[in-house]
Amino acid sequence: MRKRVVSTAVAAAAVGALVAPTAAQADSAHSAHSRAVQVLGHGSKAGTAVVSGHNEEGTRLSVDGARTASAHTLPVDYQVQETGYWCGPAATRIALSARIAPPSQADLAAQLGTTEAGTDHISQVAGVLNANLGTGWYETKEMPNDPPSQAQKDLLWNDIVLDIDNNYPLVTNIVAPPGNQPPGYPSDQTIYHYFTVIGYDEANRTVLIADPASFSGNQIYWLSFEQLASLIPPKGYAA
Repeated sequence: MRKRVVSTAVAAAAVGALVAPTAAQADSAHSAHSRAVQVLGHGSKAGTAVVSGHNEEGTRLSVDGARTASAHTLPVDYQVQETGYWCGPAATRIALSARIAPPSQADLAAQLGTTEAGTDHISQVAGVLNANLGTGWYETKEMPNDPPSQAQKDLLWNDIVLDIDNNYPLVTNIVAPPGNQPPGYPSDQTIYHYFTVIGYDEANRTVLIADPASFSGNQIYWLSFEQLASLIPPKGYAA
């Protein structure tokens, strides 16, 4: 059994993103596993877009994994969330796809107990990930402090590196208020959301995000670790 540092923080409620992805014409060449997306073609600095523009609900993209001296990303089957409140099921599906042929978003929504109010808590995601993989790998990690403590940030980074290096993407529950949002988010709204961490670059201290909401067509992008750490409180993540 692997050694884990377990967070002792108090649980906080979480819901899925309630803003539907913007409808747009999807590139039919990307609607299934047509061609793999290369994640390091434009580097890994924060804000670098890997894939954008293909944001019709249900659009699928095959994302390649990569390994360099400082970066490690996982191959996944990305899919835009199929409803405005299925970010939890979609993010869970992306994480599962690194290891198995994942269930549909609808099946995962049923397993997670997702409603039109979203997915209640990150612990439900951890449980469903473990159930589908037949493992006890995933644990629920809470980050109630806003801003997070240094110990919480250290734990998050260690979890990212450990999980990605062992082929386990992380699912994070975030709160993105105006002024602190990933690219393309509605700047006049606070977004409650789930997305998947599928890689990291230690040199740039960045993380690779697979974002099922596809806000403004942003699907796969690099985010600074510091921003990710600031987005999770007071919620948590499955790692």
